Amino acid sequence: MAKIKITLEGYRCERCEHEWIPRTKEYPIICPKCKSPYWDKPKTDRSEAAKTKKPMGNKDLKYV
Repeated sequence: MAKIKITLEGYRCERCEHEWIPRTKEYPIICPKCKSPYWDKPKTDRSEAAKTKKPMGNKDLKYV
């Protein structure tokens, strides 16, 4: 019996790095391991977003 290489296409979760081969041809809704619906979107660095965020409200107001 001869050995051959078989190549299959699968998916990789951007959150938990889990790799899987789908059972159906439909695009996955969630990652089967971490259950994240954002499995196909890379994580964003929240610390950079917080630095650029403007403060809300007026701190000069005083309540009497």
